[in-house]
This record gives sequence, structure tokens and C-alpha cells, in this order.
Amino acid sequence: MKALVAIKRVIDYNVKVRVKADHSGVDLSNTKMSINPFCEIAVEEAVRLKEAGVVDEVIVASIGPKEAQEQIRAALALGADRGILVQTEDKAYPLQVAKILKGIAEQEGADIILLGKIAIDDDNNQTGQMLAALMGVGQGTFASKVEVVEGKANVTREVDGGLETIALPLPAIITTDLRLNEPRYAKLPNIMKAKKKPLDEKTPADFGVTMTSKQDVIKVTPPPERSAGIKVASVDELIDKLKNEAHVI
Repeated sequence: MKALVAIKRVIDYNVKVRVKADHSGVDLSNTKMSINPFCEIAVEEAVRLKEAGVVDEVIVASIGPKEAQEQIRAALALGADRGILVQTEDKAYPLQVAKILKGIAEQEGADIILLGKIAIDDDNNQTGQMLAALMGVGQGTFASKVEVVEGKANVTREVDGGLETIALPLPAIITTDLRLNEPRYAKLPNIMKAKKKPLDEKTPADFGVTMTSKQDVIKVTPPPERSAGIKVASVDELIDKLKNEAHVI
């Protein structure tokens, strides 16, 4: 059984995002890049399935610039077996990513396809659902627990009303939520071994996908700075300000 994990190269979540002076986009110069945190959870879950004897091979795929090799190597150091980089300098939108992942999943014969539920840079939350539709397979989104039993993936999902458990015949798409697991730290010996693990390079054209877009970014602006708060001397003063200034009561 094979597990395919999609990962995305994003600005590290600890870094404060800077907007370019001309407001054309986000400034990536001298910025630390990392695996999208939800994608890292997906890698960890695939590795745990391998350690449990459920999965025989874990394949990591990323779509992006040549520098995305760094994130693939980081995933290999966490326990994945081999990587695939679909190299492109163009921005990859969810539908394009889904089409490419469909091609990879079919070529590799993947039984379980794991993705982060969302990327922290664009917040689209679309790729996993689109991939399931394109492949015509079941999907378990916002997974907080995954068990593979007798050719089915039992996925516990986080929904508005609490938790929902569904059984998905394989192959299936699973998108990971924060509470699914806590990713491990890569050990130095595994980091060294990751440098020798196979990493194939492909292009979107290999999967019949063009990277043209019907969207144009008009302007990128940072959120307005919050004004400083004030201190009040009494409860009566607080109520007065909430009522007469903030108009919330």
C-alpha cells in the first residue's frame, strides 16, 4: 500500500509577513520558508501509518520552484521514502494542483492521499475536495483521527456539531486538521540520510496541466494596525464607554 502526501512551501509561521513596497505581493527575500504546518501533520500521519505496518511506502510531492526541494528533503528526513517535485515558477492554484496530484496518484497507484486541510499563505481549503472530485473517490476532510482497517479508512472529522466518523473505501483523500497528531523533529542522522533518498523532478506539462490563471492580483496590503487600548478606573466608567463610545451595549 502506498501513501501520497502533498506538501507546500510557505513562509514559516513564526515569521512576520512583509508586503512589497509597490504592494504587488509578499516580500520573500531573505525569508525563512518551511513546510506548511498542516502538510507537516499529513507527513507525520503517513509515516505513522508506515511504522504501524499499514503503508509500505510514503511518497511526498510538491508543486513549486526548485527551492521546494528543501521542503521535500525535510519531509524525507521525517520518514518519507522518496519525493517528487513538479517544478514551476508560476503560482499554482488549487485546481491546477489537484489535477497534477491526480496524475501523480494515478501514476504511483497511491491508496491513501494525504493533504493539509489548508495552506497558511492563501487559506483556500479547496485542493483536497477538488482532488476527490477529479478522482471520483471518497474524501475525509478535517481529520482528527485516521484508522485503516480491512481496506477502509475510518476518518474522524471535526465538524460544527462535534465529531463525525466516516468509513472510506480506498483509494481515498484525507485532509488533516491540527489535532490529528504532533509532528516529530527530524534527527540529524535522518537529515543526512534524506540527502540520498530519491527525488524525481517533473513539470506540470508532464501531467497535461498549464499554469495559466484567470486571476490577477490587483493589490496586496497589510492589515491595519490596531489602535492602543485604554484603561478605566471603574466598572461604571467601563459600562459608560461601552454604551456611549463603542455602542456595543
